[in-house]
Amino acid sequence: MAIADIDRAAADRAAAELTAEGARAVAVTCDVANEQHVDTAVGLAIEQLGGIDILINNAGRHLTKYNQPFSVLSRDDIRELFEVNVIGVINCTLACRDSMRERGGGVVLNISSMAGFMNVSPYGVSKLAVRGLTVAFASELSPDRIRVNAIAPGLTNTESALAELPHGLVDDIVRERQLVHRLGTTDDVVSAMLYLCSDDSSFITGETLKVSGGYPLNF
Repeated sequence: MAIADIDRAAADRAAAELTAEGARAVAVTCDVANEQHVDTAVGLAIEQLGGIDILINNAGRHLTKYNQPFSVLSRDDIRELFEVNVIGVINCTLACRDSMRERGGGVVLNISSMAGFMNVSPYGVSKLAVRGLTVAFASELSPDRIRVNAIAPGLTNTESALAELPHGLVDDIVRERQLVHRLGTTDDVVSAMLYLCSDDSSFITGETLKVSGGYPLNF
């Protein structure tokens, strides 16, 4: 497993934890918004691990700063949001394509958000774009036997996620809007990720799976 992060120290820590548990893990420095950085990181991962079977596009800017009207944010703020949340997905997916094709196929899993179904802020629009890219790449990469899906997590009981939202809003969503009246857990999210990356979902591509307790409902 290759852990790619703009924060090399964080990547090193994650790789060390995985290695201690018996996994083969390497850390690489990567700014997903920079095409050259991505190409270099992917090259290092292939060199050290032999190839790429699964790509998780998990890098992203956080909700709070960008959950405002477009007119409130500077153009630089909007640009940095879309460079990571959208261009980053494009850079990483295209950089991994050749290795996956050479290995007979692969899986790309994008991380969207519940906000991509219901939020018209720049953040929500960027996550809507991730859903669009999921469909586009599922079509474009299908001749290479590469499946592309996404998950859209809802409220999850992580410190960083809950710190960004008013307590009253969290209560309202969990008690009044969700059909499953509890916060999501990292296990909920990981279970969905494992399913979409496994052969159990081999007939699924181009889809975004909401992991959000039934909120929001869409036909």
